[in-house]
Amino acid sequence: MARGKRGLGRLVLILGLALGSAGPGATRSEPVVEPLTVLSWGGAYERAQARALFAPFTEATGIPVRVARYDGGLSALRAAVAERDPPWDVLDMTRSQAMAACDEGLLEPLPADIAAPAPDGTPAEEDFIDEAFGPCSLTHSVFATVVAYRTDAFPGRRPTRIADLFDQRRFPGPRALQRTPSVNLEWALLSYGVPRQELYRLLSTRRGLSLALERLAGLEDLRWWEAGSAPPELLIQGEVVMASGYNGRFFDAMVNRDAPIAILWDGQVQEHETWAIPRHAPHPEAARAFIRFATATERQAALTRYIPYGPSRHSAARRVATHADTGLDMRLHIPTHPLNAERAVTKDEAWYARTRERIGDYFRAALFPDDATTTD
Repeated sequence: MARGKRGLGRLVLILGLALGSAGPGATRSEPVVEPLTVLSWGGAYERAQARALFAPFTEATGIPVRVARYDGGLSALRAAVAERDPPWDVLDMTRSQAMAACDEGLLEPLPADIAAPAPDGTPAEEDFIDEAFGPCSLTHSVFATVVAYRTDAFPGRRPTRIADLFDQRRFPGPRALQRTPSVNLEWALLSYGVPRQELYRLLSTRRGLSLALERLAGLEDLRWWEAGSAPPELLIQGEVVMASGYNGRFFDAMVNRDAPIAILWDGQVQEHETWAIPRHAPHPEAARAFIRFATATERQAALTRYIPYGPSRHSAARRVATHADTGLDMRLHIPTHPLNAERAVTKDEAWYARTRERIGDYFRAALFPDDATTTD
């Protein structure tokens, strides 16, 4: 997340207005509408949002949407809020990050009626999944971090369980993992046979954390990634044979690029993705209007036509249909589908929000003793 400056924001606004005024029928007397800046994650995810959310919002309201790129972390948000000058209006954040940011006073509280009722009149609080509403954030979808592998890497056998990620004798070759404790620690303990229900209790002990870090340290020829676009590229280019990543990114590579990869759903770690508004946002009213629009049943269902993330509304989940361009049944690619979620782990985001700094310190000391930087 790059730290913004108000001068840059004004320049972007001027450029946006200049481009907007160049359209057919534009006149000098048209009202000036400032763009809404949304911080998102780029790649296939951002392209899906552009088609399902951003363009329809602009069409409905006349408010242009400008997208800034985000790769995780709270450092830039802290600095921007401290200067009372955030360059973004809406943040697309994991729930654990939103919880931590809210506790630090970095986010605006969201009104209780931020979300619209379902089309049949069901109140929003009854239509959303459990724990979707936070004091400063609203869950809009459920994504999964999964392992994907090259289908041509292991003739005669394929990985079937998350423990195979750590079995480089039966499944040889380089791996790629995200440079963060999250998910890696859970998978390491699962590979020992630890029950899913015991993961966070054990990770709260020095023994459990040490076991997990030892397992990760034992991987040979391991590449660490930070940008969400990296894992599919590493697999496509043949630099690794297995990689962790977001299920939507892998789906995009498989469907739109015919990549020779498959997803291992065993041990997938599900997480809430949320909308939030930074403290001192430039356009808070427009930001709240966007969140209400983007979390409506129709918009959530529309997003699943471009990328397979689970809607946070029951009414939207019932409307998941086919991929907009290929006609694929998207229900089979959603992480919350019963066939995919049979052995899923639900990330304990409250645990990570409480322990982020401590766990991050252990992770860095064990795996990156000469480097003090790791995704926060």
